[in-house]
Amino acid sequence: MTTISLRHARVRYGPLEALHGVTLAAAGPGLTVLVGRNGSGRTTALRALAGTVPLSGGAVVWEGVDVTRVPAHERARRGLCLVPERQAVFGSLTVRENLELAAPSYDMALDAYPRLAPLLARRAGTLSGGEQRMLAVSRALLAHARVVLVDEPAQGMSPTVAARTYELLSGLDACVVIAEQRLPPVPHGRAALVHELRRGTVVFSGEANEWERRAARRTGSSPYG
Repeated sequence: MTTISLRHARVRYGPLEALHGVTLAAAGPGLTVLVGRNGSGRTTALRALAGTVPLSGGAVVWEGVDVTRVPAHERARRGLCLVPERQAVFGSLTVRENLELAAPSYDMALDAYPRLAPLLARRAGTLSGGEQRMLAVSRALLAHARVVLVDEPAQGMSPTVAARTYELLSGLDACVVIAEQRLPPVPHGRAALVHELRRGTVVFSGEANEWERRAARRTGSSPYG
């Protein structure tokens, strides 16, 4: 089992504090979802786990080891893969070159997203938003990482492709953490852990079905929106 966590983590952007002593954990194989509106701190929490933003307080612990001072590139070398919301592909390279940077053989990516096959010779920067997300997620699938962090994986995708994306990510033999504005439909039979963030703090941690019940009571509607 792989575990990664934030412990009393604080992150500042200049005079503004984006995370106010956040504690949350993820374990794998399995899916953890960071849910929250824009400005809630979910993206910052993801970046803190990856090491792309420094902590002003607290710690990042990976498999029982404090990696707070370990730089992002070293975390990546040790098996952590981050797919950010923006600039997740190399726009000047072709789709094929992007995939080859992740793995010499990329048939699995084309099986996951057949739409990419006729685009192999295209430069990634010319793809639509949804196509770029397919490529970015494909690179994460090929990485065989122990920890996979993805910010809004299905952004710009059709509902069918989005469902396929969540299925692929939840089926990885890895600790998978995704950040979303809403809880995505969890594939049947796959349990998910949810951390809801609001204004830089964690307001809920628990199983997805418990979060759904609470959200439905709070809003009187489906938590999926």
